Amino acid sequence: MNLTHVVYVHGLWMPGQESLILRQRLAHEFGLTLQVFRYSAASASMNNVTERLASLVRELQAPAVHFLGHSLGGLVIYQPPGRVVFLGTPCVASRVAQRASRFAPVAHLMGPSVAQELLQPHERRWVQARPLGIIAGSQPLGVGQLLADFAEENDGTVAVSETRMPGATDHIVLPVSPLGMLLSARVARQTGTFLTQGRFALRP
Repeated sequence: MNLTHVVYVHGLWMPGQESLILRQRLAHEFGLTLQVFRYSAASASMNNVTERLASLVRELQAPAVHFLGHSLGGLVIYQPPGRVVFLGTPCVASRVAQRASRFAPVAHLMGPSVAQELLQPHERRWVQARPLGIIAGSQPLGVGQLLADFAEENDGTVAVSETRMPGATDHIVLPVSPLGMLLSARVARQTGTFLTQGRFALRP
């Protein structure tokens, strides 16, 4: 059985438990050992968050550690070694976050990590020697569509175009919403395939 360790990093305002079904599927179907990394974007800078993540990885003392990031969690795992899968991560910026930040109470809840990573455009490029797989959603059920007024394919919170990163190994679009990604058997299969093989299945 494959005992590769995978660290799951949740999105903004999520506790980590929302990934339970996805983690169970990855453990059962692919033999992956999963660890949840929890952080608070509202009270910590991205540097502080990534330092804590690096500390967790050292504590695991595993020969190989891969990473799975949901939404903002994808940007947290931008640096560590190992295979990486982004689930609905806005790689360039987030129109929803930019619009929401105009409201003071919401902006306060976002915290420094969101301000640093999502409110300003970034020209990120994947230059690491490790594989990166990106899964975008196309079922617009997120409340963010009320703010961004998307005129393109999106999951209701993040546009598909916002999930693309030059240099990524693979990118697929599945008919899921932001939270639906964590419940979808198809997303679990594609994620497990990438984490164990370095690429998504040919037919999503």
